[in-house]
Amino acid sequence: MLNSMNNDRLKQGRITIEEFRRIYRIIAHREEIIEIFNTYSENRKFLVEKNLAQFLTQEQYTLDINKSTASEIIQKYEPIEEVKQAHQMSFEGFTRYMDSSECLLFNNKYESVYQDMTHPLSDYFISSSHNTYLISDQLVGPSDLWGYVSALVKGCRCLEIDCWDGSQNEPVVYHGYTFTSKLLFKTVIRAIHKYAFITSDYPVVLSLENHCSPSQQEVMADSLQSTFGDALLSDTLDDFPDKLPSPEALKFKILVRNKKIGTLKETRERRGSDKHGQVEECEEEEEAEQEEEENEAKGPEPLDAFQDDLEKEAESKRAVGIPLFKKKKLKIATALSDLVIYTKAEKFRSFHHSRLYQQFNESNSIGESQARKLSKLRANEFILHTTKFITRIYPKATRTDSSNFNPQEFWNVGCQMVALNFQTPGLPMDLQNGKFLDNGGSGYILKPHFLRDSKTKFNPNKAQMDSNPIILMIRLISGIQLPPSYHSSSNKADTLVSVEILGVPNDQMKQQSRVIKKNGELLIYFIEHLLDFLLKSLKIIY
Repeated sequence: MLNSMNNDRLKQGRITIEEFRRIYRIIAHREEIIEIFNTYSENRKFLVEKNLAQFLTQEQYTLDINKSTASEIIQKYEPIEEVKQAHQMSFEGFTRYMDSSECLLFNNKYESVYQDMTHPLSDYFISSSHNTYLISDQLVGPSDLWGYVSALVKGCRCLEIDCWDGSQNEPVVYHGYTFTSKLLFKTVIRAIHKYAFITSDYPVVLSLENHCSPSQQEVMADSLQSTFGDALLSDTLDDFPDKLPSPEALKFKILVRNKKIGTLKETRERRGSDKHGQVEECEEEEEAEQEEEENEAKGPEPLDAFQDDLEKEAESKRAVGIPLFKKKKLKIATALSDLVIYTKAEKFRSFHHSRLYQQFNESNSIGESQARKLSKLRANEFILHTTKFITRIYPKATRTDSSNFNPQEFWNVGCQMVALNFQTPGLPMDLQNGKFLDNGGSGYILKPHFLRDSKTKFNPNKAQMDSNPIILMIRLISGIQLPPSYHSSSNKADTLVSVEILGVPNDQMKQQSRVIKKNGELLIYFIEHLLDFLLKSLKIIY
């Protein structure tokens, strides 16, 4: 480690700003950057515009270089005024450019919205959260407004709210039949209103898991209307809609996803009327089978044993008098039902049923286990379904630790709302965060054409015969600011780099470099301890 006292040349218990800068340069020194600079500098002191342009073309593979590109970089990053005026770049300026956001792996031109946002909502992947109010596990952890705030700041556009009857006619939000803590519904709505459009202008969907009585559903409707005002979508954008509107048309709008009674036309006819006390009843079909989680506990079943044709399964059960579904009655307050416009929650029965009966404004929620089986055995049908209808995938109930599944397998079949537990770090959330960095972090990513085409033949489980594969070659140069290794006696990491591509099964590939023993330069450790020493022990002279 650097000995900070050795740099106190005046032996006065303090260092000058020049000495501090010298320490910083030692810490930040990178031999490979010097080597690159010297390769393109004619005198090893400065880069002229021609040299910088060569570097951009040959090393950075920048294709759209014009006469002003190098000049603009010099003007932006060169700190020495005389060098800048001479249209040259010093090593200090070159280092600043190399450490800037312009040289990140992520292309900064995608940091703003650039995709066509005028397609129907069903044509987009939508950043979605599961049980957003939870910030720990699913059974005893706390419910917290931070769950909603942090999800919205990350660009999440579909939030889940589990609603239950509370005391004093105030609905509460928590994970029912567990020991998780409770939040007032109105408090949740106020927090969402405050942060909904901080990161993205595009619509937010509130997915209600509604267990409330009709009287408290009316309280929910009042809270939604009074808090969001005109931002709450409560009517269709067109007189006779036959398709979902676009994210562009729904900018700054809040959409409610819930059960709905009646048609959009009937909802429009009731506009302005007094709906207090109006309750309608509907029957919802529940699967009479054992929970899919219980079935999974018995062990994985062979794919050929899975009854993938749901219509044939229904017929066989009816033939022997076994009901495929059991009925349960639901009471829905008209005031809340009428706030559901383009995102009506409808139970998924089968692809065949959806083709015949599902309306354009109806969306389905499918558990991860059922969705996984369908994506393996009926992938093309699944994709054809998601070209028309918004489909939400949620984690199975056995994930009580708030773990996540791999979202890529459901993006492969075009599922728009793949809901993850945002509070749990790991590969699934890395994929989520990485995917939705694109398109300006808006929370909406336009699906590729083959996942939007209503006549698509695409199947992610089959290799494409007419594809033009791209070979990706990556050269590793160096790494800095590696954390200390607690598995090594020297506290230095045995470093390697792992690169993985995730997509359709045929594209998935993982490669890693060879291990370099004890090669972790502990710069984070140096900087933390040096700054701590400076702050506590030294006086910096400015």
